[in-house]
Amino acid sequence: MRSRTKSSGGDVLQDAQNFSLVLGGPTFQLLCKTHLSDDALMHLWQRVIVISLIAWLPPLLLSALRGDLVGHHIAVPFLLDMEVHIRFLVAVPLLIVAELVVHRRLHRVAIAFLDRNLIPQAAMSRFDDALTAAYRLRNSVLAELVLFIVVYGVGIQIVWRHLTALDAATWYVTSSAAGSKLLPAGIWYGYFSLPLFQFLLLRWYFRLFIWVQFLWRVSRIELSLVPTHPDRVGGLGFLSGTVYAFAVLLVAHGAMAAAQLADRILYLGAALSVFEGEIAVMVIFLLCVVFGPLLVFAPQLAAAKRAGLDEYGSLAERYVREFDVKWLHGNGPRTEPLVGSADIQSLADLDSSYEIVRTMRWAPISRQAVLELAAAVLVPIAPLLLTVMPLEALFHKLLGVLF
Repeated sequence: MRSRTKSSGGDVLQDAQNFSLVLGGPTFQLLCKTHLSDDALMHLWQRVIVISLIAWLPPLLLSALRGDLVGHHIAVPFLLDMEVHIRFLVAVPLLIVAELVVHRRLHRVAIAFLDRNLIPQAAMSRFDDALTAAYRLRNSVLAELVLFIVVYGVGIQIVWRHLTALDAATWYVTSSAAGSKLLPAGIWYGYFSLPLFQFLLLRWYFRLFIWVQFLWRVSRIELSLVPTHPDRVGGLGFLSGTVYAFAVLLVAHGAMAAAQLADRILYLGAALSVFEGEIAVMVIFLLCVVFGPLLVFAPQLAAAKRAGLDEYGSLAERYVREFDVKWLHGNGPRTEPLVGSADIQSLADLDSSYEIVRTMRWAPISRQAVLELAAAVLVPIAPLLLTVMPLEALFHKLLGVLF
């Protein structure tokens, strides 16, 4: 992305039309060179199959060579390790599919600010600066290098080795009084498969950071908000739908959580109820990650609502007084019929406009979207309810709730 101190209208329009959180960065360029992607993120299933198999297939083969696929001499054989299968055959594909979904759903966001005349002409250069900053971060080689360092320095050496790895003999590690030792399958798993997965995940959080920064920079511009806009967020209603772009990403997080919980329930004897607090915290955190960026517009929306109530309140005051004098105190034209009078319709229209201003929301967030995305996180975890009660009892309980 070229740098410039001043942008013309054409530059801003071109930058807005090319907006994407996904189409950039060294990894994206590598995928393009290996023909696993292109500028439109095509070849999706090739990427899903190749990346998933690179992470999952070698541990399968190495475990088979040691007889750890279904062997009873270890606590967790490979084929029965729900966490590894869900992580690489479900979560990783979802993280890859989410790239295409986010790209397509957010591709028109930047241009929408221009199409709806929300950016004043005097602030075009600042809007283009926000786009340029987003592209610079997205394409940063240093940023992805830092992600790799974090993955190997923190994700593997600390988080996995000391916090999330199962405390038992498994297909990837032996456990003895002398300590644990990685098996050949565990070496591939711990130093290639897991880092690949963690890099894909961290890169998504980095993209979310770019999204937050872009919205924050735009929110620093004094937008041309219209208090009477029917979307009840001053014309920013198109942002309400952006949260659904991250639905697949939330499902992937739910799948990852379900995988970890499944192993702990099945092999360590834990109960699902023990993890209720963790599940609730995870859902709240993910909802904050998705909906939080939209809160940057709250100050401007609140100011627009206050100004709108003041202005339309004054207008309504003038109109209803003149209406009262004209029609209720005998000063109206005797030749003008009351039935069908445009004054009545104008009074109703003014009431509707004032009601729209009065019910303006302080953020482009809807209750329905919050509930639907919370459900997206919980859907992959729902099957674990079968560890608490039989399917038949769960079915009868569900019928009782619905009917």
